[in-house]
Amino acid sequence: MNNILLSLILGAGAGLIDVLPMLIQKLDRYAIASAFIQWLVLGFIITFIKIPGVEGWLKGLIVAVIMSLPIVIIVAKSDPKSVLIILAMSAILGSIIGFLSKKIIL
Repeated sequence: MNNILLSLILGAGAGLIDVLPMLIQKLDRYAIASAFIQWLVLGFIITFIKIPGVEGWLKGLIVAVIMSLPIVIIVAKSDPKSVLIILAMSAILGSIIGFLSKKIIL
């Protein structure tokens, strides 16, 4: 199995974890699709991005939180309570992807 496919599998796993509560709450399908696609892409980005002096879980945390900021800004207007949840999920799932990508892929 090649590294690109593994990175996408990591992203898909994180995406499923992230969207499961959204599905239970019956949120907008576009929001759910957007969240899943974001994690699919983040699995790839976190796996292959190089940040000098930063690797593993910390790299995943940094990249995922930074990449979630545009979504946080949009969501903050209509649902400020969700901002902390989005940032927390980004930090947790990003850290997991960073950790696993270092162990599995690199």
